Amino acid sequence: MAKTVFLMVLLMLVFMFVGNEIGGEEGMKTAFWTAGGMNFISYFFSDTLVLKHYKATEVNENKAPELYQIVQRLSSQADLPMPKVYIIPEQVPNAFATGRNPKHAAVAVTQGLLELMTPEEIEGVLAHEMSHVRHYDILIGSVAAVFAGAIAMLGNVAGRNSAQHNGRHSNRGILAIILMPIAASVIQMAISRTREYKADEGAAYLTKHPEWLMSALSKLDGYAQNNRMQRASKQTAHMFIVNPFGGIKESFSGLFSTHPSTADRIARLEQIRRIL
Repeated sequence: MAKTVFLMVLLMLVFMFVGNEIGGEEGMKTAFWTAGGMNFISYFFSDTLVLKHYKATEVNENKAPELYQIVQRLSSQADLPMPKVYIIPEQVPNAFATGRNPKHAAVAVTQGLLELMTPEEIEGVLAHEMSHVRHYDILIGSVAAVFAGAIAMLGNVAGRNSAQHNGRHSNRGILAIILMPIAASVIQMAISRTREYKADEGAAYLTKHPEWLMSALSKLDGYAQNNRMQRASKQTAHMFIVNPFGGIKESFSGLFSTHPSTADRIARLEQIRRIL
């Protein structure tokens, strides 16, 4: 929860800074109320916005019995409330969890994941997502998605402002354009890499079969190297079990990557497998 509050406060401060640069005191006041509204939306509706973006459809035990039963079994084993279950109409395999807490959680998988994976691999993937729910990662991940979108919007606003003015305001506007996307990337990196390792570990102990997730990650990574999700966005990339932009080489040797390497994740799971 502390990280979530930090992000919300940071969002408000960044908005107020840019508002002041663009419109002075009045601009800062407008930015303050805008940021407050976005914080409210990000806390209560970020999950709905993300699911809608990917055109996810909620399913029940009648529509997707095997998928639903796997989630139901994992929820029971993890002593968590049953989350809502969604299928994304997308052939590239991937999955994510979202929501503001375990009582208001949702897990979503793509149609491609259901077609590519064995039942055991699907369970490994879903155990990973349920671990995110258990660790309360879903709120920070969802809020970060809205935060990153807001940063991108501010970059566009500052860009237009710098193009219309000369001198001090123009230079500071350009500085904002440069720094804000970097800030968003660093925040997403800090949030994602550690939590992915923890969710992998949680999945291994939840299923007692780390090899299920190891096999799933190998398939997911191989597929991602040559395919990209149709509606993938940089603002939500950190939410997925593997980077939906996996085939795109990132600058600075992956400094701004939202996920640790799949090879490292599999190696850590192999260590757990030897213990279990």
